[in-house]
Amino acid sequence: MSEKENLQDADGKIEIDATNSSQKSKEVDTTAEEVLEETNESTETEVSETAAATDNTEATEADAEDTVTASEEQTKATDAHVEEIEESNAEDAEDEANAERHELESKDYHSMSMEQLTIEFEQLIENHKIQNIKSQVEEIKSEFNSKFDALLDEKKEEFLSEGGNEIDFYYASPVKKRFNNAFKSYRNNLNAYYKERENNLKANLEKRLQIIEEIKGLVNAEENINTTYKQFKDLQEQWRNAGPIPRDRYNNAWNSYHHHVEIFYDVLHLNRDLRDMDFKHNLEQKTKIIERAEELAKDDNINRSFRELQVLHKLWKEDLGPVAREHRDDIWERFSNATKTIHDKRQAYYADLDKAREKNLELKEGIIIKIEAVAADTGNSHQSWQKKIKTIEALREEFFNAGKVPQKVNEATWSKFKGAVRVFNRNKNNFYKNLKKDQYDNLEKKKALIQIALDNKDNEDFEATTPLMKKIQSDWKKIGHVPRKDSDKIWKEFKGACNAYFDRLHAERNEANKELMAAYEQKTALLQEVNALELSGKPEKDIETIKERISAWKAIGHVPQNKRYIDGKFNKALDNLFGKLDMDKEKLEMIKFENKLENLSKPNDTRLLDNEQNFIRKKISEIKGEINQLENNMQFFSNVDESNPLVKDVINNIEKHKKGLSIWVQKLKKVKSMY
Repeated sequence: MSEKENLQDADGKIEIDATNSSQKSKEVDTTAEEVLEETNESTETEVSETAAATDNTEATEADAEDTVTASEEQTKATDAHVEEIEESNAEDAEDEANAERHELESKDYHSMSMEQLTIEFEQLIENHKIQNIKSQVEEIKSEFNSKFDALLDEKKEEFLSEGGNEIDFYYASPVKKRFNNAFKSYRNNLNAYYKERENNLKANLEKRLQIIEEIKGLVNAEENINTTYKQFKDLQEQWRNAGPIPRDRYNNAWNSYHHHVEIFYDVLHLNRDLRDMDFKHNLEQKTKIIERAEELAKDDNINRSFRELQVLHKLWKEDLGPVAREHRDDIWERFSNATKTIHDKRQAYYADLDKAREKNLELKEGIIIKIEAVAADTGNSHQSWQKKIKTIEALREEFFNAGKVPQKVNEATWSKFKGAVRVFNRNKNNFYKNLKKDQYDNLEKKKALIQIALDNKDNEDFEATTPLMKKIQSDWKKIGHVPRKDSDKIWKEFKGACNAYFDRLHAERNEANKELMAAYEQKTALLQEVNALELSGKPEKDIETIKERISAWKAIGHVPQNKRYIDGKFNKALDNLFGKLDMDKEKLEMIKFENKLENLSKPNDTRLLDNEQNFIRKKISEIKGEINQLENNMQFFSNVDESNPLVKDVINNIEKHKKGLSIWVQKLKKVKSMY
């Protein structure tokens, strides 16, 4: 696909230049069928003479004494407003089927996807005359190419970022193929239409030339003038209905026709009654045309008014002859004034349209500046580039939805936009090319982790292997990206090895959990028994009973981790039982502590006992400090009687702390004996 073929309109449809209706537009992207259409259109009927020139014909048909000079009528031919109506009428004047082209509505093609544009294209071809959809086809083609180019750039970026060579890039799209098929159908149908039209134009030309010859023959006819006049009117009607002829032959045929009509009117001059009757009819019809033109001058629908005015000018020029001298200037002035009013309104309409498109141009230029700023951003990490990619996508969408710009800057705006996007894509591609080496290094690192996972997936030493497997999973996440073509493959391989190991681990744990749940159920039953236990009141016997329950609890073993709260409930139940014993508090405290130590003691693991020993040592140090502080305080009461309440309170505190210290010292000895 060449650069020329991909060139897009910056905003879709190319508008008609209001100041030059005869030259509708300059195409940005010339295509084969447009060349064909332009060639064939040159063979259509061209009505280029002005309505004022028609009045020149009227002068030659009037009374000899009423004849005006050609220079007076030529002055009217300089009316620029009428000239525009006549010239813009050249394409439509003799082809009433073209009315559908004006009524066919263009849709919001900007917002359509490539699939929707293709469907819309196919429906236009199927449901409308092929010659009437050119404007819509141009818009659809421009929008489709615009979106396909954007997709093509995206696919090319992906190809280059994966290490591909630009010369090897190729991308095929089903929707593009479908669109091309629709365009081929459109082109073929258009070719067939113009071929048939060319034949019709030639046949119509033959008809018109024959009509001219028959009018020439009327001048020398020997029949009664009334009979000859009737034949003349019949030939005029045939001329009006003869249809369009090749444009390059139109002027000669039209001038020849009117020349011989003038000669016939010279002959008709001998019979004033018939001539005056003709003048009267023409005046009535032209008055109706003027009245309709004045109504159109008040209509706010500018395009509709202008199109109907074209038809009125065709009727004025083609279908009607001259009027009497005394009415000629008045009716022409009224018609010209109505024409000028419509023309001025149309000019104002296009001026307002240009202002709106100037605003769209400002908006699009602002978007281009934003794209250039993003392209110049020095952020050079994968995360920053992903963020910039999303920003550019949003700006591109905003550009496409911003509306049309003035035709004169259409191509330049599109080129500037596309250039800014290309700079961004080039910078992005360079960044990701430089990432390739790192990605291949990452690939080797991940392959090493895969080997570790494969080597250990069947390992039975769960306690040692589980931390290793968790570590390599964590390392995998930290390594970073690998080439896209390898990403899925190595991930599946790594995930498969890890899943194989952890599936075995979970199966093992599920089996162990069955035993733990059984232990939990036994402890639940024992806890209920302890809570309901009634003591005998004999401390020694009751202590033995409690110790039996403690031994039974330990014998049951471990419960699931989420059920370990039951141990806390059991210890609380024991505290409740110990609280009911009537015995020495110090001795009772040591019995409870011994039970605690048995829970802390584990084979080949002294960490819990170490923590307990450190706690006790700290507690002993704190109590000794408090005793020393209290004894120092006693020195302030050396001259105070010991019966003093303050002194008694200090002495009691000292004794209380010493008893507590004795218990903690015994606990420390007991902990040491457990090693």
